[in-house]
Amino acid sequence: MTVRVDAHHHFWQIGRYDYAWMGPELGVLHRDYGPDDLRPLLERNDVDRSVLVQTISSLDETRWFLELAERHPFIAGVVGWVDLLDPAVGDVLDELADRPKLAGIRHQVHDEPEDHWLGRDDVRRGLRELAHRSIPYDLLIRPQHLSASLDVAKAFDELTFVVDHVAKPAIARRGWDDWADGITALAACPNVVCKLSGMITEADWQQWTPQDLAPYIQHVIEQFGTDRVMYGSDWPVCLLAGSYDQVVEALTANLSGLSDGERQDVFGNNAARWYRLENRA
Repeated sequence: MTVRVDAHHHFWQIGRYDYAWMGPELGVLHRDYGPDDLRPLLERNDVDRSVLVQTISSLDETRWFLELAERHPFIAGVVGWVDLLDPAVGDVLDELADRPKLAGIRHQVHDEPEDHWLGRDDVRRGLRELAHRSIPYDLLIRPQHLSASLDVAKAFDELTFVVDHVAKPAIARRGWDDWADGITALAACPNVVCKLSGMITEADWQQWTPQDLAPYIQHVIEQFGTDRVMYGSDWPVCLLAGSYDQVVEALTANLSGLSDGERQDVFGNNAARWYRLENRA
């Protein structure tokens, strides 16, 4: 069955948690965003379901997101956070996995001071616990983390890795080689998939066009194929550079050369399959 899925968005409530990355200087982001704000945007763009993704390193936030998912059927899955370095992380995962809409785990790897943080023994021990439970792991990384990501993707070939925001190439500066080579190597691992998300905020916020995204989207699709890429809005973070509608329009324009079936896969079927959303209703 064809389903249209936004595989990457966020919610937050100012004051509920400490969002260290978000201050008043970010303007449009510095307010509450929740299900009632997103629902009309999904409906206007014919998006049926969504995946809600963690914003901070907080188990409390993950539990809150899971509660929201239980109350709002359009939230088909939650990518939450756990402390991979915790020796008891397996027990934490077992507790969270009792909630059917836990779809994955993520950590802000790109904020760690070590480019090879993913290669640490204690991190790998945590990834092993995810692999034992078949819980996908979202990679929030930049180009300098692609080498370490490749190492863990090869080491845990039974674990699904989901690259967020096409690994954040420097689109505004037309950054290419380090990113493109790393993506090519990572895409050779069949257990890695990639979200076509978060690109307009890596471009020039005031002057980006869909054409600015084109070479990056084309490269990702050439390397991963149309069965291992998925659409994500990165709403409301995307509002720094454009509206929800503009994100959809830009990706649609750049996928015009695909068949109807391939576009349906990118805009939903792949997210449903890789996150196993059909099992979380």
